[in-house]
Amino acid sequence: MTKGEMESVEVFTSEGKGRGLKAQKEFLPGDVIFAEPAYAAVVFDSLTHVVCHTCFKRQERLHRCGQCKFAHYCDRTCQRAGWLNHKNECSAIKKHGKAPTENIRLAARIMWKIEREGSGLSEGCLVSIDDLQNHVDNFGEEEKKELHADVQSFLEFWPPQSQQFGMQYISHVFGVISCNGFTLSDQRGLQAVGVGIFPNLCQVNHDCWPNCTVIFNNGNHEAVRSMFHTQMRIELRALSKISPGDELSVSYVDFLNVSEERRKQLKKQYYFDCACEHCKKQIKDDLMLAVKQGESKPSAETVKEVIQFSKDTLEKINKARIEGLYHEVVKMCRECLKKQEPVLGDTNIYLLRILSIASEVLSYLQMFEEAADYAKKMVDGYMKIYHPNNAQLGMAVMRAGVTHWHAGLIEAGHGLICKAYAILLVTHGPSHPITKDLEVMRVQTEMELRMFQQNEFMYYKMREAALKNQKIQVMPEPSNETSPGLFHKKE
Repeated sequence: MTKGEMESVEVFTSEGKGRGLKAQKEFLPGDVIFAEPAYAAVVFDSLTHVVCHTCFKRQERLHRCGQCKFAHYCDRTCQRAGWLNHKNECSAIKKHGKAPTENIRLAARIMWKIEREGSGLSEGCLVSIDDLQNHVDNFGEEEKKELHADVQSFLEFWPPQSQQFGMQYISHVFGVISCNGFTLSDQRGLQAVGVGIFPNLCQVNHDCWPNCTVIFNNGNHEAVRSMFHTQMRIELRALSKISPGDELSVSYVDFLNVSEERRKQLKKQYYFDCACEHCKKQIKDDLMLAVKQGESKPSAETVKEVIQFSKDTLEKINKARIEGLYHEVVKMCRECLKKQEPVLGDTNIYLLRILSIASEVLSYLQMFEEAADYAKKMVDGYMKIYHPNNAQLGMAVMRAGVTHWHAGLIEAGHGLICKAYAILLVTHGPSHPITKDLEVMRVQTEMELRMFQQNEFMYYKMREAALKNQKIQVMPEPSNETSPGLFHKKE
């Protein structure tokens, strides 16, 4: 992060929201407003052995720290780059006998950095850790119990020779983590793998229809010469044209929920009442709750029954996915869709959720034609609901395009991949690994499409021969997680 980047934004008091950030110059869709390295970050407890503790890339083979046996790295380059942040942690883990939970590790890394640099403004930071909101006063009884347990665990782990902090300050840091912990994803952006604190990002307020998006970039340490290395960082990118003086906003939650549900979620997790235009005017709620119109319009009672059946089915599907019962998931999806399709509109969120699960699981089971049919319906619905430059929309369109290609539907597949590429160029940028992968797919499907248009029969013969000579590429196993959210909340 450069000083110049932070000069393009300004901290100001946003009416009804407290502190916020506004633009100091014009930005166009896809522009990087600023990039920010993590103040501190840790890998989730469940993934400490499969995710690099420096760049947060998921790798099959990682080098383990020879001293604490806990931290893992891609290679010596990542290990050296992460040593400053791991040095105290390494010693403390050895003395403690085991690594504490992710929240304790993150709090410790924050306080070791304060011990090294002081609690004032770090280079490139607009605000200090001390100035970040902690919302401890808003905690309920259960949250207060968890906070007390975290503080006690921290005190047991914190070395006596390190700088000692008061209970109130330790509680403040845990409150900051609870409210401002940013979800870090793997290099494909598909799985949440860690949590970090980014003070400048914390100043960007929420809007359900934002003008910015936040993308995690794992950086690149693969170049032979270190001068070409790039560090792990978040990038705040413009989704639409932003004029000087405009407030910068991101969405803390997925838009694919009616305004009432989004407001409940925001109040519960972030302790504020959303007053954005989309919530106040309930914009797009009608699409998300759409039912069939015309002569076949169902009764209110029928709609209520189908919605309840959908909710019950989604709960059963979640349990089956956890247990890996994917054929059972497909069966439940088909049964639910039979009930939904005569009653619910094409943009109804309950229909879209079932279509999303069905297409993902069927792709994993190599049933590509049926998966492609569901994926197309899902994307058509998403296009009418999401912001045209929404990152989750781009990822969904990309998956649908790949599914269509696997099904042999080369024209539709290429069209969807091109659409996804256009969206991800804005949301992720041309140098992100996902966008690079998509560019390779786009070029490949374009070449195949030309062959297909010149001689359809020969194309399928060559495709069949090529696929026979390759191992079947299994699609990624369906995850029970939704796409990584913006901020991480401890379950």
